[in-house]
Amino acid sequence: MDGRNVRIDTRWGAGDTRLYRQYATELVALAPDVIVAATTPTVVALLQASRSVPIVFIGVIDPVGSGLVASLARPGGNATGFTPFECALAAKWLELLKEIAPAVTRAAVLRDSTNAAGIGQFAAIQTVAPVGMGLSVIDLREAGEIERAIAAFAQRPNGGLIVTASQFGANNPGLITALAAGHKLPAIYPFRYFVQAGGLVCYGSELESEPRRAAGYVDRILKGERPSELPVQNPTKYELVINLKTAKTLGLEVPPTLIARGDEVIE
Repeated sequence: MDGRNVRIDTRWGAGDTRLYRQYATELVALAPDVIVAATTPTVVALLQASRSVPIVFIGVIDPVGSGLVASLARPGGNATGFTPFECALAAKWLELLKEIAPAVTRAAVLRDSTNAAGIGQFAAIQTVAPVGMGLSVIDLREAGEIERAIAAFAQRPNGGLIVTASQFGANNPGLITALAAGHKLPAIYPFRYFVQAGGLVCYGSELESEPRRAAGYVDRILKGERPSELPVQNPTKYELVINLKTAKTLGLEVPPTLIARGDEVIE
């Protein structure tokens, strides 16, 4: 219990890179036994602040490509944890978008191009794009820039959106789903919280289990195990969630076969 047999200090950077660096330095200065961190930018800041304090991460996509660990099986440093999916999963999103919105012949991929995860997800989508499918990129950097880019993309017919996993998306699901709805664009998302915010469909890992699994690693580290010897683990469960209300608003008839495969259907 916090304050009795454990002390818990928390920081929240809310997407501000400057705060990540500041808070990482503050937490390392407290000499904690272990730090739990979410998202790649947070872990990057922590590793810049310390290469000795054990770090257990969640919500980090492509930790090898981002240079956070040497390999999934043997992280090799002071960080290990749980990743929500492999970048190859992104290839499934284009397939699902075409299944739920067959008229789509152009797809704008919303991604963070400043890190390996954003680049890797787009590369996976490119590998499965059929002949005749036009792909373009909208960088997830600033709200006004995204609004203008989506508005310009929506001026031509038969467009759809593929929203990749990113820190910006995690902090702004309402903005992104509202833009998709406002421009009548079918969109597929990486996580459930987008669909709960009004998005059309998502396919991705079930995120609620990550903190619980991370707690198990924290316990093992506190008992003497080293992060370098605890493998980075992939998700154990993926989920398909469909919002039929949003589909109706977009004039889409969701195939019964897709509904039958859904882990949850919002009506």
